[in-house]
Amino acid sequence: MNIEEFDFNLPESLIAQTPLLNRESSRLLKCDRKTGQLEDLTFKDIVNQLSPGDCLVLNDTKVMPARLFGLKEETGAKVEMLMLTQHEENQWEVLIKPAKRIKKGQSVSFGEGKIIATCLEELEQGGRIMELSYEGILQERLDELGEMPLPPYIKERLDDQDRYQTVYAKAVGSAAAPTAGLHFTEALLKEIKERGIHIAFITLHVGLGTFRPVSVDNIDDHEMHSEYYQMTAETADLLNRVKSQGNKIISVGTTSTRTLETIRSKNDQFVEASGWTDIFIYPGYEFKAIDGLITNFHLPKSTLIMLVSALSTRDNILNAYNHAVENKYRFFSFGDAMIII
Repeated sequence: MNIEEFDFNLPESLIAQTPLLNRESSRLLKCDRKTGQLEDLTFKDIVNQLSPGDCLVLNDTKVMPARLFGLKEETGAKVEMLMLTQHEENQWEVLIKPAKRIKKGQSVSFGEGKIIATCLEELEQGGRIMELSYEGILQERLDELGEMPLPPYIKERLDDQDRYQTVYAKAVGSAAAPTAGLHFTEALLKEIKERGIHIAFITLHVGLGTFRPVSVDNIDDHEMHSEYYQMTAETADLLNRVKSQGNKIISVGTTSTRTLETIRSKNDQFVEASGWTDIFIYPGYEFKAIDGLITNFHLPKSTLIMLVSALSTRDNILNAYNHAVENKYRFFSFGDAMIII
C-alpha cells in the first residue's frame, strides 16, 4: 500500500493547542467498525458504549520530564536533549538538537553540571546514545531540570504539567503521553466500574518511534522502533476470562492495542509478559486481541492512522476523519476522541 492512501486534508486551526478544562467534556465520534456508520457523542457517553463484562485496557505509563536544555562542555553552545529509551542503567537513547553539535566523546552539561551527558554513539536522524552521570536519583534530577516533552505541533505553553498525564499514570518511562487516556477522570472510571465493566492496566513506554513520519512510499518497507511493554499475570488472567465469556476487550489507545496484539500473537492467549515490541499494524492485519478501540485523531500518513484503518477499513476511517474535519473536531494529543467498535 502507498503512503498517499492515508492522507487527508487537515486545517491547522483544528490542531488542539491546549487541553479542555474538563477532561471528559471532549467530543467523541463513534464509528461502527463494520459499517462505518458515524454518531456524534461526548466523551462521558463512553459508558453507554460498553456492556457489563467488557474490559477497558489502559496504559499506565507516566511521562518523564524528559526534555533538557544544556550547554556543550567544550564550547558552551546551547543543546536540547530529549530522552527516549533507557538501554542500560545510565545509558539512554536520546534526540539531540542541533545534532551536528554533539559527536562521539563530546559532553553536555545540564543545570550547571547536575547532569552530564556524554555521547557514546551517533545514530540516524539526530539520535544519540548518551551516558548520564549525576548525583542522587535520576528522576529527582529530571523533576528539577526537565520539561514535559510536548509534541512539536503544540506551540502553546502548558501551565499545568499534569494535564499531559493520565489520571492513572504510574510507571515512569514515556517520552510521550498515551493521549487516548487523557479524557478519563477518576469519577468516570468509577462510574464505569460500577456498571460492571472491568478495567485492566498494561504498560507500554511510548517512544518517538510511534510518531516518526513514515519516510517510504510503500508502507511495507517502513520499520517501527521498539518500545518496552509489560503485562502482569493478574491482567492476563482477567483478559483471558473476558475473552472466554464472549465479552469485548476495548483498548484505550494505540499503545494498549500494540501491547495486547503483541502478547496474544506470540502466545495465542494473554500471559504475564514483558519485552520490546516493534509490531506494525496496518490494513490486512487480523486482530487477535481487541474488539474495539478508543483513540484520538491522528496525523495524516502516520502509522497510527494505518492502525485504526486496519481495525475497520481505510475508507471508513478516512470518511470518519473527513466528518471530523467538517464538524470541527479537535485533532491530536489534546484533541477529541473516537471509538471504533
